[in-house]
Amino acid sequence: MTRLELTKKEIQKFAVVGIAAGLVASLIICGGFMLLLKHNPQVLGVTQALEQKNGSDAPLHTSQEVAVVNAVKKANPAVVAITISKNVPVYEQYYEQIPSPFGDFFGGGFFGGFTAPQLRQKGTELREVGGGSGFLVSSDGYIVTNRHVVADEEAEYTVFTNEGKKYDAKVVARDPALDLAVLKIDGSGFEHLAFGDSDKVQVGQTVIAIGNALAEFRNTVSVGVVSGLSRSITTSDRMGGNAESLDQLIQTDAGINHGNSGGPLINLAGEVIGVNVAMADGAENIGFALSSNSVKSIVESVQKTGKIVRPYLGIRYVQIDETIKEKNNLDVDYGILVQRGAEIGDLAVIPGSPADKAGIVENDIILEVDGTKLTSDKSLSGIIRTKKVGDMVRLKVLSKGKERMVQVTLEEMK
Repeated sequence: MTRLELTKKEIQKFAVVGIAAGLVASLIICGGFMLLLKHNPQVLGVTQALEQKNGSDAPLHTSQEVAVVNAVKKANPAVVAITISKNVPVYEQYYEQIPSPFGDFFGGGFFGGFTAPQLRQKGTELREVGGGSGFLVSSDGYIVTNRHVVADEEAEYTVFTNEGKKYDAKVVARDPALDLAVLKIDGSGFEHLAFGDSDKVQVGQTVIAIGNALAEFRNTVSVGVVSGLSRSITTSDRMGGNAESLDQLIQTDAGINHGNSGGPLINLAGEVIGVNVAMADGAENIGFALSSNSVKSIVESVQKTGKIVRPYLGIRYVQIDETIKEKNNLDVDYGILVQRGAEIGDLAVIPGSPADKAGIVENDIILEVDGTKLTSDKSLSGIIRTKKVGDMVRLKVLSKGKERMVQVTLEEMK
């Protein structure tokens, strides 16, 4: 009994001491935290970000999440789903009397013949046959998408906004050189997206892809990073046809699924830095987007003139690499060599072209355009694509062993 009573007293004593110690520690921690807030006010900003509700009871836990959610909220009203509809044959089944091959031998009766099911066309009906994505780039209804989404000139195209509103769409222009098209819907006051500067995009930067995934799930959002820049690929459809070479692409691990084609790739400011165009089959998280600087000038030309106006230089060339350098005994391993084509009449410099007027001749080597070295990552076609008709560009040219600077005014490609 005595030993048990003593144990209880000891327990009570230790409990009181523990509680007192806990109170003291709490006061020290709270005081330290208040002192930290006093001298580090940014901590308070992080705390407030953690408590932000964003329309739901679940708080966002990082400033990254806040930025992503805000960018998506900004972009979503401008992202549209595009459905493809076409008149397709409608068939009906009927039964046809087939004479028996044994009728001549056995007469009628059991071997008199039989009926077989057959199909015949009974008119056509308009059906949805596919879909893709796009996004509004102006308040008066201009929409950017991929050319392969609206490639069928006999099909009808319908646009659905994120709010579910339906619009008939007209294809204004299809770019033959880039997988890009511009649509138009009637109306005004549409929320739209602005283009960012894709030249400032960095590997590792957070990006967001939005689109009509699988042509079924509108405004699906996926988040990733920029995995690579200035990529060159050859694309084809699911059947392996319609091959096309594309360059100056942004590579991302943000999910780009079938149906996402034509949707925007945006940065955390909600600006379009790319147009989703392709994904790598047989691989995970490898998608590609056309750079915004390649797209912007094309869209502007369509808005102003109703057609795609593309600037050109007017030369044929090959990209110089180590193999070309050694084979032709050149002094440089970068730039482009102005050279005629394989067919008779494929001149190196097109007569009357901007390059011809500037004095560019066959076997000249163009090293730089506006201070940018021409390499496999920075192609001449990619740089010229970002320019406008009437722009003046400065070329560094190596001609007969001597470097010179040449100014060229770009003209419209006919």
